[in-house]
Amino acid sequence: MEVILLERISRLGQMGETVKVKDGFARNFLLPQGKALRANEANKKKFEGQRAQLEARNLERKSEASKIAETLDGKSFIVVRSAGETGQLYGSVSTRDIADLLTAEGFTVSRNQIELNQPIKTIGLSNVAIALHPEVEVTVTLNVARSADEAERQAKGETLTTAEAIYGEDINDNARPENFFDPNAEFEGGEENA
Repeated sequence: MEVILLERISRLGQMGETVKVKDGFARNFLLPQGKALRANEANKKKFEGQRAQLEARNLERKSEASKIAETLDGKSFIVVRSAGETGQLYGSVSTRDIADLLTAEGFTVSRNQIELNQPIKTIGLSNVAIALHPEVEVTVTLNVARSADEAERQAKGETLTTAEAIYGEDINDNARPENFFDPNAEFEGGEENA
């Protein structure tokens, strides 16, 4: 199906271009969202009549996105999650979690603006791209850790995915069995059931 784009869409085209897209993409996304019109003579005339209005609205949205981008770009956010000793999270950090975090910090970002190819499933620092506008994109850093203290250590460059890093260098000495029980102690329980 051929459509006229009402705004710039990445990997598709600029405002005003007539592009050929799959029918489902047009019917399910572009047309209902108001991002495109079917390419016929009536709609081409309608678009030309509204072109100045659409360009002004696009410029306004872009300037708003640029203001937000100035304060958001390069910022670091801490996400505290429970994880195993190897750094594997019990669960994951998804686009919804990131959107909620940014909203709590005072930024208006929806989850479909966050470009995350797959959920974050390990602790550590992750760069996440956020498309505030088709022409304005920023990158934020997520510091996923088990606690605020660990987040500070990770920010300084430490890797916290080993037991030594989590519990300290003397973990192997403290974890010896003789530190937990006395092998010479007598068993004080009753007789075992037969």
